[in-house]
Amino acid sequence: MSVTVRVPAKVNVQLAVGAARPDGFHDLANVFLAVSLYDEVTATPADELTVTCTGPDADKVPLDRTNLAARAAEVLAARAGLAPAVHLHIAKNIPVAGGMAGGSADGAAALLACDALWGLDTPHAELLEICAELGSDVPFSLVGGAALGTGRGELLTPVEAGAFHWVFAVADGGLSTPAVFREFDRLTADTTVPAPEASPELLAALASGDPDRLAARLANDLQPAALSLRPQLARTLAAGTDAGALAALVSGSGPTTAFLVRDEEAARKVAAALDASGTCRATRVAAAPAPGATVLPS
Repeated sequence: MSVTVRVPAKVNVQLAVGAARPDGFHDLANVFLAVSLYDEVTATPADELTVTCTGPDADKVPLDRTNLAARAAEVLAARAGLAPAVHLHIAKNIPVAGGMAGGSADGAAALLACDALWGLDTPHAELLEICAELGSDVPFSLVGGAALGTGRGELLTPVEAGAFHWVFAVADGGLSTPAVFREFDRLTADTTVPAPEASPELLAALASGDPDRLAARLANDLQPAALSLRPQLARTLAAGTDAGALAALVSGSGPTTAFLVRDEEAARKVAAALDASGTCRATRVAAAPAPGATVLPS
C-alpha cells in the first residue's frame, strides 16, 4: 500500500514585512495564492525513514532528516507513538529554493500522506498545528486556495480569489530565505519599518478576478533585498513586462520571478519571450487558485 499526495506551489500577491522580532522572525501580512504547479509525495511502508526525489533540480533536494518531508513524518509519528518507518518519494516540479514554497509543500504533502498511510485520521486543526511547527509556509501548502497569513505567515485566514493566469521564470541557482531577510534588515536598518498590513485594495482586486486591478496592487517588500543579492533578476522582470505581462514581481524571497498575464494565450506568449530572452533557465505556466494538499486516488 502507498499513498500519494499532490501539493501546489504558491505565489505571494502581497508580502508585507515588519521589522525583525526578538526571536529573529518578522511579522508578516502575506497574501498567499496557490498555483497549479505541483509536487507529488508518495508514502510507502518501509523498515526506516528514507527520502528519494526525481524531477527538475532533484539533485538540489536534501534527502536527509533536514528535508521537511522527513521532518513531517518524524513529528507525526512521534505524536502518534509510532516509528517513522516510511519511504517518501518526492516527484519534484516546483522550483527548488525559488520562493514558491516547494520545500514547505513537500512537508505538508508528506504529513497528509503519512496520516493517511498510518490511518491516524488526525483532525485538520492538529495537522495545521504540526504544519506551523514545521515552517511558516507549510500551513498554507496544506490549505491552498488563497489566504492571508499573519504572525510569521502561519496564521491563516481564507480570502476570496477569482481566476488568474501566471508565468514563472526559474532562475539559475537558488536564494536562501534567511539570507534575503538578513538583506531586508540591512536595507531597512536606518528606517522605521511599519507594521505589516494587508492592502484592502489588493484583497478586493484578488476577489474580483480582474487581472488589471490585481496587477496594479501586487507588492513584495522582499523584492529590493532579492534584487540586491541577485541584480540580474531585474533583467528577467523587464523581459516579462516587455513581452506583455501586466505586472511582474519576485516570488516570495526569490529568485523565481512571477508574471501576471491576462489569459492563457498571453501566458504562452510571455513564456516564449522569456525562454528566448536568455534571462532565465526555464519557464512554467500556471493558473490560480489551486487546491491545497490532496490525496490522489490509488
